[in-house]
Amino acid sequence: MNGKPLGWAWPLIAIAGSAQADYTLNLTKGVTELSRIVYGFHIYALWICLGIAVVVFGVMIYSILHFRKSRHPHPEIFHENAWLEIVWSVIPALILVAIAVPATKALIRMEDPSGAEMTVKVTGYQWKWHYEYFDDPKFGSEGIQFFSTLDEASNRARQLGSGIDPEKVPHYLLNVDHPLVLPINTKIRFLFTSADVIHAWWVPALGWKKDAIPGFITAAWARIDKPGIYRGQCAELCGRDHGFMPIVVKAVTEEEFRRWVAEQKAKQAKLASGKLTPEEFLARGREVYNAQCAACHQVDGSGVPGTFPSLKESPIVQGDLETFVERVLKGKGMMPAFGENANLSDLDLAAVMTYVRQAFGGLDDRVPQRMVAEKRGH
Repeated sequence: MNGKPLGWAWPLIAIAGSAQADYTLNLTKGVTELSRIVYGFHIYALWICLGIAVVVFGVMIYSILHFRKSRHPHPEIFHENAWLEIVWSVIPALILVAIAVPATKALIRMEDPSGAEMTVKVTGYQWKWHYEYFDDPKFGSEGIQFFSTLDEASNRARQLGSGIDPEKVPHYLLNVDHPLVLPINTKIRFLFTSADVIHAWWVPALGWKKDAIPGFITAAWARIDKPGIYRGQCAELCGRDHGFMPIVVKAVTEEEFRRWVAEQKAKQAKLASGKLTPEEFLARGREVYNAQCAACHQVDGSGVPGTFPSLKESPIVQGDLETFVERVLKGKGMMPAFGENANLSDLDLAAVMTYVRQAFGGLDDRVPQRMVAEKRGH
């Protein structure tokens, strides 16, 4: 139940001068069966708590007024009352049962992904998400995979000294470059894991949150009722850039999802062929850079002083091509060995290295995909 802003809150908002969100009176229902179950149980438990509060505070107020010293200067002296003790033991037990039974049913329902029509594997990285579709005979989305990272506009605005007003950036820190696209009215099983530290995938509109733990697989499911864009965030403190790891789910009709699958398949086929124009090759490199490198080296390549070096006019970036390729593939210090990243193809690595040398090194050469493949042993 979405409430309207409370009238009494406006003076506080005027004084604070920075509050943006509406003041609401309750949780939202969400857009899945599970979210409605959670919402319904929340309302049910809320009424029980309200009833307890009325009884307890009613007895307290009655006792304070009726048994005050001015009316009863000499207190009564009494001891145990077996019936009273039975009543105040049995009633709380019945209340707990009344809460536990529907709660247990809801938890069992939430943990049952059987009958799923498609599966999406979600892998958490510092600080992005990787999505992979498989087990999908209905739409044929098997094999589609991509990284989803903070969108470039938010990434630029979040930098210290950027000069960009975050309030003018649409969905600041809650937007991504590639949303997770899902069909409505389809039971989807999610499998969660992590490649580094513990993350947590949380989209409130779906009605649940799941941890992504290195070395483990956790599961959940959802059936989204209506098209729309639903936003969330990593809900586990996963490191320095934890606050810049949003989630965007784009729910579409089955027809739209089929078209999207066809577009992604065509895109992946073109990337697999390696037949890209120079402009497409450079655009792919920019895309990979924003997904893999911008978190440390920043979107503009300026780096973080004292932590991550600047790529602008870097002797490694501007130096010998083979040395540069070796550094990217094998890594050094805090820089990971991108040559060991199975999610990055030889073309992806060649494209991102070409982009870095052209954008930050002022060079016009193109890193050969064949050189990357040879050094990776492909």
